[in-house]
Amino acid sequence: MTADPTLSARDLEAELESAGALPATWRDEFRATPRHLFIPDDVWTEAPGGWRRLSRLTEPDVWWEMVGRDGYIVTQVDDGRPADPDHGEYSTSSASQPSLVLRMLDELHAEPGTRVLEIGTGTGYNAALLAARLGPGNVTTVEVDPRLAERARQALARVGRPVRVITADGAAGHPPHAPYDRIIATASVQRVPAAWIEQTRPGGIILTPWGNAYHNDALLRLTVHEDGTASGPFAGRAPFMWMRDARVLLGTLSDHVHDGDAPDVSTTDLDLCDMFGRPDVDFAIGVQVPGVSWHRFDADDGSGEFTVWLIDVETGGRSWASVDFEGNAVHRVEQYGPRRLWDEVAAAYRTWLGHGRPGVTRFGMTVLPDGRHQVWLDAPSMSSWAPVRY
Repeated sequence: MTADPTLSARDLEAELESAGALPATWRDEFRATPRHLFIPDDVWTEAPGGWRRLSRLTEPDVWWEMVGRDGYIVTQVDDGRPADPDHGEYSTSSASQPSLVLRMLDELHAEPGTRVLEIGTGTGYNAALLAARLGPGNVTTVEVDPRLAERARQALARVGRPVRVITADGAAGHPPHAPYDRIIATASVQRVPAAWIEQTRPGGIILTPWGNAYHNDALLRLTVHEDGTASGPFAGRAPFMWMRDARVLLGTLSDHVHDGDAPDVSTTDLDLCDMFGRPDVDFAIGVQVPGVSWHRFDADDGSGEFTVWLIDVETGGRSWASVDFEGNAVHRVEQYGPRRLWDEVAAAYRTWLGHGRPGVTRFGMTVLPDGRHQVWLDAPSMSSWAPVRY
C-alpha cells in the first residue's frame, strides 16, 4: 500500500462495506473522520516475547497497511514506560478495530444533541466520530494517561473537533458535565462503577466492555432507571484492554503452583475441547466462578495434546487445578487448595449445558444501588440462572 491517505481510507471503507460492518447511520461521520490522523507515527507490532516498535518514518508501507485495514493497532506498551524503547512486554493502549468501534457507536443510539461521556480517550478517534454526529460541545472524554490525553487533544484540534479531553481516572466519570444521556467505555471493567450510573440520567444508556478473570470479551448495554438501578443485555463480543484499576494480575504459573503442593487426583469424561476457548461457554462459566483464570498449554510435538490450568487469582492464588487432554475419552485432573476449582468449573459447564448452551446475548446484568451485580439469563431475575457471586 502506498502512503496515500485517500487510498488508505478507501481500502478501509471497502473492507468494512464488504463485511457489512459500516452502519448506514455512521457512514457520513466515518468518511469525514480519517483514521490515519489519529494514529501516532510510532506504533507496535507483535514480536517474539512481546511487541516491537514500528515507525511510520522507517516502515511507511507497513504503517499504512495497518491503518487501512480493519484491525486494532497497539499505540502504547507498558503504560508508556518500556524498559527498551524499541521493545515492550504488554500492550496497554490501542486504536480499536474500526468495525468494533462502529458497532458500539451504533449500539449507543446517540442522535444529534445527545450528551455523551466517553471513558478511555485513547487516540481520540472514537471521540472524533461522536463529535462529528453530536457536536463537539456534547462530547466529554476522559483519559487516565496524561500523554495519551494530550496527544488526543492535539489530534482532535487538528481535525476541528475540540472535544473536552479530561485527564483523570475514568472510573469516577466526570461530574461537572453530568448528567449524561450516554456513557460509552472503550476499556473493559469487571464492575460497573457507581459513578457512571449516578451520572447518567434515568432512561440513559451505559455501554461498556465487561469481563472477569476467566473471560474478557462481552459488551454490556445498561439502561439506568429512576430507582438507581441499571439493567440490560449483553450485546455480543467486545474484546478490549482492561481499565487500569480492573486489570487481572496473573503473574506466571510458578507464582501459583509450588514444589511440595500435593494435589488430589481424579478423572473426568467432560469434553475439554468444547469446554474451553469458545466465547459462549467461557462467558457462562466465568460468571459462575469469579476470581478464576484459565490457561491452555499445547504440546509442541504436533500431537494435539494440551493441559488446561485453573488458577484462583481472587484469594492469593493458593488454589489451582489442572486437566490433561491426551486424545482419550477420560482425562486426568489434579486439584489443590481450599477452592476445588475443577469441581466449580465442571459444575458451571454442566449448568450451561442444562440451559441449552445459551449464547452470550441471552444473558444480561442488573446493577443494584448497593453495588451488587446480578447476571441473569433471558429475564432480570436471579432465579433464572445459577447464583452468581458479585
